[in-house]
Amino acid sequence: MIAVGNFDGVHRGHQAVIGDAVRRAHAAGTPAQVLTFEPHPRRFFKPDTPPFQLTRLRTKARVLAGLAVDDLFVLRFNPQMANYTAEAFIDRFLVRDLKARHVVVGYDFVFGKGRTGNPELLKARLAASGIGITIMAPVTAPELAAVDADPESSVISSTGVRDALRAGDPAAAARLLGRPFEIEARVQRGDARGRQLGFPTANLWLADYLRPALGVYAVRVGIDDQPDSHRGVANLGLRPTFGGLAEPRLEVHLFDFNGDLYGRRLRVELVQYLRPERRFPDIGALKEQIAHDATAARTVLAAAEQRRRGPRPLSESEGG
Repeated sequence: MIAVGNFDGVHRGHQAVIGDAVRRAHAAGTPAQVLTFEPHPRRFFKPDTPPFQLTRLRTKARVLAGLAVDDLFVLRFNPQMANYTAEAFIDRFLVRDLKARHVVVGYDFVFGKGRTGNPELLKARLAASGIGITIMAPVTAPELAAVDADPESSVISSTGVRDALRAGDPAAAARLLGRPFEIEARVQRGDARGRQLGFPTANLWLADYLRPALGVYAVRVGIDDQPDSHRGVANLGLRPTFGGLAEPRLEVHLFDFNGDLYGRRLRVELVQYLRPERRFPDIGALKEQIAHDATAARTVLAAAEQRRRGPRPLSESEGG
């Protein structure tokens, strides 16, 4: 049983496709499999497109493992792959190489040279080989649609996640994803400005990640593969107070942490947008604002953790 798609973000719509394949696989006693592409075909065909990626392959693989996927197959999207007709793609990869027993795709899945392949073609071609298919309907979030709006505006999509992040609304992005949006990258050496300001930071380059709204965020941070997370505050931006950068950088300060992070891989969850990035007149004003940001982030993160734990049970004296 195999789910096929790009699955950038692995949002709740993608999870429905993958979940159907997992359920069918478990019922049949076979491995649950996912077939995806790297890089994203859009990056191949339009290399000058601004960064849009929601999940790097490492993150995608980890999220899929959490969805009980047993096998992940990654096809490198290169000139040869782009030249496969839809029919040849089906015959080569799904029928011959993977020997699929059942294929699950989303309603909007397109593939093959010139994007000529669609779920209906896939259904007809697989039927000739005795292979079943499930075409999943769109997954909707009614709260996305305004009154009398086009019903399609409530469909969960990677575009919707990107729009929420660009608007500085990581909570809305998390509702669509089914988990917080995170940026995963290895810590690089910077110029130690944060340490000089009394707030040492880990510097992450975004590369092909989508650029969320520039500014300051309350964050939770995982280090390497450690399951525990740390509270922190992060600035995503161009550092205008220090002359500016050519590309945005994510600078993360972990609260109450004294270890060495250079070269380690961080998973930075954007929890709440605190304020836009801005230029300060001097270092003193910047240090004062950073202290305010850290306090605000601590408050936000403590409240978020309390909501996850649920209401505190009443003591006997409180209960009467």
